[in-house]
Amino acid sequence: MDKKTFDRGREIRSSVLGKEFVDNAFNTADEFNRPLQELVTEYCWGAIWGREELSKKTRSMLNLAMISALNRPHELKAHIKGALVNGVTPVEIREVLLQVAIYCGVPAAVDSFRIAREVFAEQKEKAPKS
Repeated sequence: MDKKTFDRGREIRSSVLGKEFVDNAFNTADEFNRPLQELVTEYCWGAIWGREELSKKTRSMLNLAMISALNRPHELKAHIKGALVNGVTPVEIREVLLQVAIYCGVPAAVDSFRIAREVFAEQKEKAPKS
């Protein structure tokens, strides 16, 4: 493992998905799945998300489309939250998911829209009341 890439990956992963989320992933890792956490952090987040050629916002939008197409609801939920952190608006998320409907299938988009609405509702509940 390249420590520099891993550390950069952990920093980026924490900034997008939240420090609590990432800390929990490592704190609950065991001998079986710790290598996966390390791989994801080093390669996905350090080697790829750490590149400067695309913005975090663009990477988030791409991930939403791909994860929706793959029908991975748990990952989609985490990445919708991360996309909001990276400046992707609910309207832009809607447009990404409409694109998914056309190119990947309506069932994938229906599930993705449902998950997005759940995230938006959670975010609204957490927002400070004025």
